Amino acid sequence: MVSTPLPRTIPGLAAALAAVAVALATHALVPWLPAMTIAVVLGIVAVNLPGTAGLCDGPWRAGLNAAGKHLMRAGIVLLGLKLSLADIAALGWRTGALVVAVVLLAFAGTYALGRLFRLPGDTPLLIATGFAICGASAIGAMAAVKGTRTRETVLPVALVTLCGTLAIGVLPLLMHPLGLGPVMFGQWVGAGVHDVGQVVATAQTAGAAALSAAIIIKLTRVVLLAPMVAAVGVFERRRHVRSARLAAASPATGSMAATAVSPARFPPVVPLFVVGFLALVTVRTLGWAGPGLVDAAGLAQDVVLGAALFGLGSAVRVRELFHSGLRATLMALCAWVLIAALALAAVHLMGR
Repeated sequence: MVSTPLPRTIPGLAAALAAVAVALATHALVPWLPAMTIAVVLGIVAVNLPGTAGLCDGPWRAGLNAAGKHLMRAGIVLLGLKLSLADIAALGWRTGALVVAVVLLAFAGTYALGRLFRLPGDTPLLIATGFAICGASAIGAMAAVKGTRTRETVLPVALVTLCGTLAIGVLPLLMHPLGLGPVMFGQWVGAGVHDVGQVVATAQTAGAAALSAAIIIKLTRVVLLAPMVAAVGVFERRRHVRSARLAAASPATGSMAATAVSPARFPPVVPLFVVGFLALVTVRTLGWAGPGLVDAAGLAQDVVLGAALFGLGSAVRVRELFHSGLRATLMALCAWVLIAALALAAVHLMGR
């Protein structure tokens, strides 16, 4: 693959960074709106407005594509500094096991719904990963391992943003009717809402205790990103190996097909950005990162993930989304209800 020359990416990257500045400023003024959600929405608006649509499809496109791919991976790496295995271990084995169960059941259930609704290609897998683990970041990680084209990640990112935004408005309204105290509400949000920013925005409506509980549960889910992506990486590599062997054994297509799936093109068992993510988790767990470094890394993560999400959002054309995404939207809403129910059941089990 030929990389895009750096000068061609500068206009699009500059536009993405400007959008991040707007998103962060808006979040500072309206804290219940997550900056990452705003960044996606700004990208969608930019590509659908007559004045900026031509820029998104023209001089900005190379930089926006680069942001959606490379900056997304950088943001996943930096996410590792938010995670301390000691905090997660403090939850206890019972709570940890319940969180893992919720993630696995949410992943399996959402994937099954995607197949039931006959969503094409890798869409069921990407939606299941995003809904079960950590939103757009998880979608980007899984797409990188699967080799999914950036364009095919647009619908899953849009859906995880839609449902996460709905959670911010709907879940706080259900807190008292469901008889949840602040801690239980925070646990429910942490176990059932997709993106980290959406979790914070939802849980903080119930106070500091709810927010603290939500973040710990949520970060426990985020840790599962690495083993899940690694498992898919192993599966993909084995699939490529089988394809290469079958091609080599075929007398009709032998050399040409074997070259097409040569070992050099096999996906890595564990992608480099996942290794970086785990390395920074280790750094945080061992206490090698001081508060200043963690805060700086958090800001850097917001910037690069925001730019990546603006880039992904800039590929969402509303007319096409309404034309082809209604079935997927219905499926995502069903998955959202399923995950909320699984998370609520797990919270009641945690309290026993």
